Amino acid sequence: MSHLLDTNVCIKLLNNSNQKIVKRLASYSPDLIYISTVTIFELYYGAYRSQRKEQNLINLQRFINEFKCLNFTEKAGEKAGYIRSYLAAKGTPIGVYDLQIAAIAVVNNLILVTHNVNEFNRVNDLVIEDWEE
Repeated sequence: MSHLLDTNVCIKLLNNSNQKIVKRLASYSPDLIYISTVTIFELYYGAYRSQRKEQNLINLQRFINEFKCLNFTEKAGEKAGYIRSYLAAKGTPIGVYDLQIAAIAVVNNLILVTHNVNEFNRVNDLVIEDWEE
């Protein structure tokens, strides 16, 4: 099955700060790994706000080019709206960007790779893996 990398996993890969994640990623075919436009937005935001902006932007562009990218589509938008409504009714909302990433994973039948398990566990039908464990 294919995987969608959450932003926190991408940051650790960019910083080469967790060898478990690096090794796990290396065990999969690149064709089975995706990132979302939401994650790309979050990563660019961080790079533009960083002290080493120019170098981080170069590194980020190289990193992004290693993966296939999934957009936040109309179908994902509908799913995100449903999930947000459902979680709000339960009193257990999650952040908007995480909500969008979760919806992209669900509508594309992808496993979400994240260390933010507590937040994403609230989303029904979302399959999660924590590669830091």
